[in-house]
Amino acid sequence: MALKLIRKFAVASLLTLLSSATVSAQTLVFTAIPDEDETKLVERFTGIADYLAGELDVDVRYIPVKSYAAAVSAFRNNQVQLAWFGGLSGVQARELVPGSEAIAQGVEDKAFYTHFIAHKSTGLDEMETLSDELQGKTFTFGSKGSTSGRLIPEYYIRESFEDSPDNVFSRVGFSGNHTRTLRLVEAGTYDVGAINFSVWDKEMENGNIDTDAVKVIWTTPSYPNYQWSVRGDVNEQFGEGFQKRLQEALLAMDDPELLESFPRSGFIPVSNDAYEPIRVVGKQIGIID
Repeated sequence: MALKLIRKFAVASLLTLLSSATVSAQTLVFTAIPDEDETKLVERFTGIADYLAGELDVDVRYIPVKSYAAAVSAFRNNQVQLAWFGGLSGVQARELVPGSEAIAQGVEDKAFYTHFIAHKSTGLDEMETLSDELQGKTFTFGSKGSTSGRLIPEYYIRESFEDSPDNVFSRVGFSGNHTRTLRLVEAGTYDVGAINFSVWDKEMENGNIDTDAVKVIWTTPSYPNYQWSVRGDVNEQFGEGFQKRLQEALLAMDDPELLESFPRSGFIPVSNDAYEPIRVVGKQIGIID
């Protein structure tokens, strides 16, 4: 009997050790919407992975995805536990995973903007409101799932012209990301395009825009945008209090190089409620069911 008890205890102890080893070997995996060229994203988020690993004392890995929809799917399927989403993709992802939360946004994301940019050949100048001069031009959005590259610009196009973009413009495209939108309009492939102000400002600062070929003609009112969202079961996977520690690590990020790579001046707390306007607009124009 004593021998059986000893064996039971030994087996239980071994299982406990194996369980502990499994937990400690867990990796926090995260992704981000592909809003810029992949090489830029890999450089940015590899640095974030190293930072979070040091702060949280767990393995952290970044995996790139090819589309906004793929980022949402990875979050839904628990292939990633954390994601850097835009406003729209964040709303979509959190609705698919009960209990998931937006936990941090960039300082600049509280009041984000989209620029409408135009090629010089159009003769378009800066305008206070979207003008009838735009009708009949060619136009490119960014990704179909982008807040700043699709949702918000489409909303204002519909509001201004009381019609869909397909009926306002002679040709409508989706470039896939903001950097590509800039290049397509700069080259004259499209007359006009929608790009978020953050990418425009960064490319301008780096001297990567031919200002003789393309310029900003209109800027939207502000709206909430990018955020870090975490799955609702992250504490179950990584231990009680892990979500709070993760949020604190993101808010404490102050490495100038990491912040510049976004680019953001820092991160601030945020909640799901801040993105209710995005959900409402998404429903209004049929992007969110």
